Amino acid sequence: MLKGESCGTIEPGVMVMDSKQQIIDSAGYRENVGIIVINDSHNVIWCKRSGQDAWQFPQGGVQQDETIEQALFRELQEETGLKESHVDIVASSRKWLRYRLPKQLIRKNTMPKCIGQKQRWFLLKLKTDESHIQLNHSKHPEFDGWRWVDYWHPLREVVFFKRSVYECALKEFEPLVFA
Repeated sequence: MLKGESCGTIEPGVMVMDSKQQIIDSAGYRENVGIIVINDSHNVIWCKRSGQDAWQFPQGGVQQDETIEQALFRELQEETGLKESHVDIVASSRKWLRYRLPKQLIRKNTMPKCIGQKQRWFLLKLKTDESHIQLNHSKHPEFDGWRWVDYWHPLREVVFFKRSVYECALKEFEPLVFA
């Protein structure tokens, strides 16, 4: 974690919708779920963004009239092909974790303005064969590759502005993974 950053909470505020009906709070953070899927060897699914040399955990925005858990399973299936029946929920983060987008990634002419993500993280245990992981479950797949990696590997490879959130989520779930 970078100096001065912490695994803090976000207080509830006024929520507004963007054009995709995603929830953005009054501070400009979009509600989002982050997903960590582990296997029996304590490895995690690590996904490569389509057409890029960038890797991350599956994640996605919460839509209007959708619970956090509904968003979790919709995003899980859209991005990995895994269904609710393929995983068990081990835990969810106790708090919202957030990251701010770098200025060059903030869309200038959108209302409401989204300056970052606030995420509720989930730790899922894969309970089926990995052949069910299929990245082509949407018109525009988010990922074009995946692999199993060591639990702590993502901290070395994730884009810098998400690193502290990843560290907070991994540290929170560590006692459950290595119990």
